[in-house]
Amino acid sequence: MLTIHHLRVGRSLFTVWLLEELELEYKLIEYNRHPETMRAPPELTAVHPLGKSPVIDDDGLILSESGAIATYLLEKHDTENRLSPPRSDLNTWAEYIQWLHYAEGSVFTPLMMKLLSMRAGGTVELLDMFADPEVELHFSHIASKLGDSDYILGSDLSGADFGIGYMVNMAHMLGLLEPFPSLVAYVERLRTRPAFLRAIDRAVE
Repeated sequence: MLTIHHLRVGRSLFTVWLLEELELEYKLIEYNRHPETMRAPPELTAVHPLGKSPVIDDDGLILSESGAIATYLLEKHDTENRLSPPRSDLNTWAEYIQWLHYAEGSVFTPLMMKLLSMRAGGTVELLDMFADPEVELHFSHIASKLGDSDYILGSDLSGADFGIGYMVNMAHMLGLLEPFPSLVAYVERLRTRPAFLRAIDRAVE
């Protein structure tokens, strides 16, 4: 059985959600962050040397990085292409894979910098000088791509929504989405999906 190592208060919740959307059986092993540093516990480094989450163990294949995990799970289990386009439609597949990896590849760094600045009480001016225009740039881009659609690539949920959804959800929790009402509606739409609610029940205290 597939095992997912889940660090509470982090992006691995969205991997749990993907597993629920795929209706896979899995074992969930949960870890708590250090209450002061918010870092992962040493036990997680026994699973992966970086001590990061999510990590999956699929019959001995140890895989980290949310985008890589999503790509692997969808290639293996989404055989009817419900959440991912077939590779035979190369242009559609290329756009899909671009958006699947865009979240962590481009959006996460300025968003994390904004989070750190807010936790420092807005006293780190250098962080804000970089983060603020980048956050505006990326979420404007996401809102433009979303348009009037329900999901990032159209009317149906796709693998790209798991990473983008995490970033939009994080921005919403930080109070950064006031200029983007369509993204507020988007994240609320994701939160009402039955599979997302099941993931919350399993992976959130």
